[in-house]
Amino acid sequence: MKTFLALFLFVAAAVPESQTLTIKGSDTMVILVQQWAERYMAVHKETTIQVTGGGSGTGISALINGTTDICASSRPMKPAEAQKLRQKYGRGPVEIKVAKDGIAIYVNEKNPVSELTIEQIRLIYTGKVTNWKQVGGSDAKIILYSRENNSGTYAYFKEEVLANADFAPQTQSLPGTAGVVNSIARDVNGIGYGGSAYGKGIRELKVKRDAASSAVAPTVKNILAGTYPITRFLYFYTKSRPDGAVKGFIDYALSPEGQKTVSEVGYFPLR
Repeated sequence: MKTFLALFLFVAAAVPESQTLTIKGSDTMVILVQQWAERYMAVHKETTIQVTGGGSGTGISALINGTTDICASSRPMKPAEAQKLRQKYGRGPVEIKVAKDGIAIYVNEKNPVSELTIEQIRLIYTGKVTNWKQVGGSDAKIILYSRENNSGTYAYFKEEVLANADFAPQTQSLPGTAGVVNSIARDVNGIGYGGSAYGKGIRELKVKRDAASSAVAPTVKNILAGTYPITRFLYFYTKSRPDGAVKGFIDYALSPEGQKTVSEVGYFPLR
């Protein structure tokens, strides 16, 4: 009996305890995080990882509320959000950069415009420029597409491109970057923005910092070099220093294998 009990205890100890991790947040990052999760779970059979989007703001709220283990965010956490988390838990947050991304400007493949300056993009999205002929295109009304305001991509674009000005009232907000891409693909006069990994079936414009600068495409080389004007980091946030399965998964995402996945999905590795 003692021998059987000892054997049972040995076998029980040898089998890792099953665990579930939740990751919520950026729609921009969903495809990348899902790939990481699938490849991690293929090796770590004891771990189940649930990945959902909803926007960076939604993920940050979930982290503050304690309903996710990891927040995926395509923008830095705001000081007020970090303060809320510290007030609730007495620590954190921990910010981890996991990849780089370029915000691409999308137009329909039939649109003759090939490049815009940051200022032209700002004037278009704030409603000061309303016709494509004003920026070298056809005589047609510009149709604006944007992400919803809980999106990290929206927040980054508003801050970095619009200089915190308001979007034009006629801007159509869509819940995901894929929705923006699909709309542009169907609308010859549309313009949108989002992660460069989503640029399928449409054309991404070259962007100039100003009228005197060279136009730069959102390629791997240009984004890694920092020459593409609209470049950002993608983040994971946790409430405290990662440990256990959370640390194991984040370490995998930052490993050479995990960073290779970043490139395969269409984003850009940290190095």
